[in-house]
Amino acid sequence: VWRKILNFKKILYLREIIETKLNMTNTRRLFYGSCFALITTAFSFSIRAGILPQLGEAFDLSGQQLGFINSMWFLGFPISMILGGLFYHTVGPKRIMQFAFLTHTLGIILTIYSGGYVGLLVSTLLIGIGNGCTEAACNPMIADAYEGKQMNTLLNRFHMWFPGGIVIGSLVSKFMTDLDMGWQAQIWIILIPTLVYFFLFLGQEFPKPKMEEIKSLGENFKAMLSPMYLFILACMALTAISEFGPQQWTSLILSSSGAQPMVILALITGLMAIGRYFGGDIVHRFDQTGVLLGSAVLTAIGIYLFSTQTGQMVYVAAIFFALGVCYFWPNMIGFVAQKIPLSGALGMSIIGGMGMFSTSIFQAIIGGWIDTSRADQAANGLVGDALELAAGQQTLTYMISFPAILIVLFTILYFWQRGTKAATA
Repeated sequence: VWRKILNFKKILYLREIIETKLNMTNTRRLFYGSCFALITTAFSFSIRAGILPQLGEAFDLSGQQLGFINSMWFLGFPISMILGGLFYHTVGPKRIMQFAFLTHTLGIILTIYSGGYVGLLVSTLLIGIGNGCTEAACNPMIADAYEGKQMNTLLNRFHMWFPGGIVIGSLVSKFMTDLDMGWQAQIWIILIPTLVYFFLFLGQEFPKPKMEEIKSLGENFKAMLSPMYLFILACMALTAISEFGPQQWTSLILSSSGAQPMVILALITGLMAIGRYFGGDIVHRFDQTGVLLGSAVLTAIGIYLFSTQTGQMVYVAAIFFALGVCYFWPNMIGFVAQKIPLSGALGMSIIGGMGMFSTSIFQAIIGGWIDTSRADQAANGLVGDALELAAGQQTLTYMISFPAILIVLFTILYFWQRGTKAATA
């Protein structure tokens, strides 16, 4: 009898081990699928930045029209991210990611067969919606699948793949452009990580949302109407465009600077990935407000150098710029989570949405600046590469205003927080 009992216990033990291994395989596939979904987002950002000049030539588009096309990427993102955040507990991550795959695939195919300006607007909006769904579903899904230190580690590793994916996408775009491969072939590349994450998610059991104590929407909105939250909301509009504005227009603005635009983009995002990996120690030492102020100063220096330097010095400018924008996004989100906790997940979603919405609005404005700068420099008698370089650098001088305003705002925030701590003490 005891032998039978022991054998039965062995069977149960083996069954428990097998179930644990299968569960680990499931959660790992979900995590890897999330990473490839974020790589899809990164590819759509970097490759589209690389083919902007080709799109302009192929469809005879002005800088402002290219700006409106870019804005659709950033407009679709906050729409789906905020809606996905609101309905995550209702529909679950599986359906959100199924919708992300649908919009990514349609957006990629429609871009290739767009036929012109309107088609590019629609296809880019669809890709932006898929990107926002990825952000809305994968962050809480990873938090639901893992706990404690492992959850924090994997969330950081997940977010590294946006700048990491941009590095890969930038180099792929440069390689294909150097081989005179058409822009359509480059867009097809975005479909590769899309199909990979679809395969990894296929047939997997998604974790159920944790039923944690959640503040009511009324309390969330009350916290979001506080002076501090509204102040940070305004700052987010400027930090996002300071980061994404120069990056999205790298290929067009710096094509005649004597440096390789896509190498610059790869350098910037590579340094960002490394910087974010070690960001925790820096934030612990200087606090979020100190890091944000320092970031604004470095970003202003970087954009100033972009607007005045040529040749190898452009790579030095890229280093300053990368170290500046590296900590903007995670620390703005982290500030809300730590300093305005009653705003909840909705507050963090709105902050992220504001960043992307602001970037969407400014894309057409930047495109208009490029057109105006070209006209101004042409009136001065410049032509060819000299015209493009002067127009690009003039446009960058306008962009310095974004981090310059942030230096003032983050200085106010720094002393505001010090006053709050003193009052609390």
